[in-house]
Amino acid sequence: MTDVFIEIAGRAESGLVLIADHASNRVPEDIDLGVHPSVLDKHVAVDIGVDRLAMLVSAELGCPAIIANVSRLVVDLHREHDNPAATPVHSDGHHIPANAALDEAGRRERIERFWHPYHGRAAELVDTHAPTMLFTLHSFTPRLETRAHETRPWHAGILYNRDDRAARIAIPKLEALGLHVGDNEPYSGQELNATMDLHAEARGLPYLAIEVRNDLIADAEGARKWAELLVPVIAETRDALI
Repeated sequence: MTDVFIEIAGRAESGLVLIADHASNRVPEDIDLGVHPSVLDKHVAVDIGVDRLAMLVSAELGCPAIIANVSRLVVDLHREHDNPAATPVHSDGHHIPANAALDEAGRRERIERFWHPYHGRAAELVDTHAPTMLFTLHSFTPRLETRAHETRPWHAGILYNRDDRAARIAIPKLEALGLHVGDNEPYSGQELNATMDLHAEARGLPYLAIEVRNDLIADAEGARKWAELLVPVIAETRDALI
């Protein structure tokens, strides 16, 4: 474990590398975001359930993984390094005072401390293992606090930007399990796909960007159930791309 990420060695023969950007709500002791502690348990701070799910999935598939060890409110690793949203000032109605107070030098320091080591190591893993497919795990809230009237009914979503090779394979497989699957929902990978754009699309590497509704994986039993659902789909999608 580092200040930025947890790395799982895995096996190159798995043909996979997992990247999980929002798996932690940890805020380093020397950073005070100025938010109420309860905010750190919300979806604005962490993709709820993804830490446990990522560990289960990577263990079952035996694949190398890099799993974020810092809250997205400290640095959002699923944004480009020069995107102002990488140090978010507002998120779903929550104000982040310390980020609002950052000057340009402070922002650069955050990016250098967290973003570059994380994505630098992710790039090394992909280069070293040359996977058949990259995949990422995220979770989404059933209802945004700022849009309480809008429900998000999908059990899971598969996101993509230009490269939908893996998505086109995985979506029907998940639907065959009786799941309500979002095709580029609950948001579009054509609008937000920073990590996969950087590490997959830029290399011409197929990828699977998986979103699971967070109430379904918020406890150990839910994470275990979803690991059992996802592992065969991920493996079968990888095999279909060979």
